[in-house]
Amino acid sequence: MPEPNQAPTTEDSPETAPERYGYCHWHQDSARGIRLIDAIEQGSGPGITYYACPPCITLHHLVPLADRP
Repeated sequence: MPEPNQAPTTEDSPETAPERYGYCHWHQDSARGIRLIDAIEQGSGPGITYYACPPCITLHHLVPLADRP
């Protein structure tokens, strides 16, 4: 893992990352290529993360967390 003051390498970029398989919270089924959309933290509990597949990202105009400014 690179140090915080180093630029990310190409192996860390989303374009070269392996395709992720998991649960899409928007169409409520398993899908390939899911991306993290939101992470809600709770002070005393585990919190929750929301993932979406590429078609749902496009359909619902979602912005993945990694792509936000």
